[in-house]
Amino acid sequence: MTPETYFETPLQYLKGVGPRRADEFTRAGLSTIDDLLHRFPLRYEDRSRLDSVASLEPGATASVMGEVLQGGVRATRRRGFTIFELALADASGVVRAVFMNQPFLRDVLTPGAHAVLFGPVESRRGGGLQFTNPQFELLDADGGDSADDDSRIHTGRIVPVYERIGGVSPKMLRRIVHGALQQLPAAFADPLPADLRSEMDLPALREALGDVHFPAADTPVESLNAFRAPAQVRMIFEEFFIFQFGLRLRRQSLDAEHKARVPKVDDRIRQSALRVLPFKLTAGQKQALQEIVADMCRPQPMNRLLQGDVGAGKTIVALLAALVAMENGLQVALMAPTEILAEQHLRNLSQLLSTSRFKTVALSGGMPAAARRETLNALKTGTAQFVVGTHALVQNPVEFNALGLAIVDEQHRFGVWQRALLRDKGLCPDVLVMTATPIPRTLALTSYGDLDVSTIRELPPGRSPVRTVAKPEGRRAEVYRLIERELGAGRQAYIVYPLVEESEKLDLRAATEMAAHLEQEVFPDRRVALIHGRLKEDAKDAVMAAFARGEYDLLVSTTVIEVGVDVPNATVMVVEHAERFGLAQLHQLRGRVGRGSQQSHCVLLYDRAVSRAGKARLKAVTESTDGFVLAEKDLELRGPGDFFGTRQSGIPTLRVGDLLRDQSIMEQARTEAERWLASGPAAAALVELVESTWAQRFKLVGVG
Repeated sequence: MTPETYFETPLQYLKGVGPRRADEFTRAGLSTIDDLLHRFPLRYEDRSRLDSVASLEPGATASVMGEVLQGGVRATRRRGFTIFELALADASGVVRAVFMNQPFLRDVLTPGAHAVLFGPVESRRGGGLQFTNPQFELLDADGGDSADDDSRIHTGRIVPVYERIGGVSPKMLRRIVHGALQQLPAAFADPLPADLRSEMDLPALREALGDVHFPAADTPVESLNAFRAPAQVRMIFEEFFIFQFGLRLRRQSLDAEHKARVPKVDDRIRQSALRVLPFKLTAGQKQALQEIVADMCRPQPMNRLLQGDVGAGKTIVALLAALVAMENGLQVALMAPTEILAEQHLRNLSQLLSTSRFKTVALSGGMPAAARRETLNALKTGTAQFVVGTHALVQNPVEFNALGLAIVDEQHRFGVWQRALLRDKGLCPDVLVMTATPIPRTLALTSYGDLDVSTIRELPPGRSPVRTVAKPEGRRAEVYRLIERELGAGRQAYIVYPLVEESEKLDLRAATEMAAHLEQEVFPDRRVALIHGRLKEDAKDAVMAAFARGEYDLLVSTTVIEVGVDVPNATVMVVEHAERFGLAQLHQLRGRVGRGSQQSHCVLLYDRAVSRAGKARLKAVTESTDGFVLAEKDLELRGPGDFFGTRQSGIPTLRVGDLLRDQSIMEQARTEAERWLASGPAAAALVELVESTWAQRFKLVGVG
């Protein structure tokens, strides 16, 4: 068996696993020995220096080993709720432990059993100390395990504590991992080049795998539990380095392409831009435009992300970039995620370009057949220079005469495949990706690692920050008075309901009833409209268009009001059950108002029984209107995997690294990947490794 074959061995053939446990491992995402060895312990305990019962203090987190003296289940006043309580003794004393609603433990932690308890220590009512719901592990009477007592893997050393996988306990896992490490081949390929390991003082892969799971006695437990021990850093750095190397390869592949026609900028084009510009650009808009145009004038295709907070004016920057392309005889395509947003872009861009010589057309799935044929012909012959559409732009019949710039709006709604298909419609066109969801730096290094980034931070002059307050359900009357005051001044308002899949019918009924209640009883003299996801697209578009024209005063919605919808006359946003929305959603909803010169308001109505996480989101959004600050907080609260809520967003599947905890290692990996890729022949083996494994390893579209 070759070393590579060993790592790819299915887990069922590993001693102590078998088919039944292998199924449980598979459900947890572990199929091979390589998968198993890359599942790090949750934490580490120094069981060579366990705490004694006598040394325990309230408020501390401790680990004690002893014998169960007695245990029993007692009932509580709450029906069906029980408490299992035990007494654990070591040579220095006795401590209590209580487990809430886990009566089965009386058959597990039986008198005479030896166990390790780990958790916070609290003062007992009536005196003494106790553990509450501690983690525990059963040991043999001698503190070890007869099957592998010679290796002392369960006590008398720094012990890895793993997350339970189905019926496989942490103790079983420890034995299985130890067995896998014992059978490691004597020598195998190391993905990190020896010179790089030497420069960074990183251990070799074989040594690192052993130390991650069974650390040496002199390894500080604090550094292990912070995931900063040398072996852990090496494994995290390796994963990040391979990922960043793949991103650099992807970018290098794009840079190797050369555009058929490279735009140029002269005074004629500058004058053309000034004629369509409705206002003076902010400093941030000017800087972003300079970066974009400089990229467009390179022979290599542009691959750039333009990010800015809600209302920062990204669209006008994109339009000026489009003018550069069109003045050079190239076509431009703007792809939006919804027909509503595409129509809004079309309306605004057509108005801005009305005095120019360029023709703007629309393309969407809901178009009449005759209009669609006319648009397709105009794009193919080149009589239309600018097309605005939905994902219909990337479908097969669409042909361009000379697509030179592809703009993708609200890119997190599109997969990388759709962006690639749009690029393939042109002659190595420039690609500009726009988002109003500010990207935390950590994710900019990963899901956007192959893009250059331009950022607009400030808002255009004349826009006031939206006043944001969170109010409990009981203060609804105040909110209605605010809405009536604004409607009386000729303004408009939104009321948005969450839509959760499990209760879609319930939410829809509640919103429908609320719309009727508002129209008939609360605002009988106002025009109230309802929009929800079950409406047909054309009906939904018609309601939104009518609201934008001022034909309705109040819009009730069960869905998130589409990102980018621009109604300057709307000055109130009320979010019902705001605790059920994510932080980014709340900020985007708030961004639907404050788009005109009038002071706007966002009210977050919440249930009194709001969770701690819900309170944290509401507090954050009421304390800051800075989308970049909120994006970092959102990432902290939700974690990278849920930031966009979709696998297609480009966030890698990581086995050992953590994008929040390990950001500094990611930045170092990016620097080293760039340097190593530029090293020429020395990088050849790495290129081969990354090209063959990158897509499968990180569950993303391949490189190159």
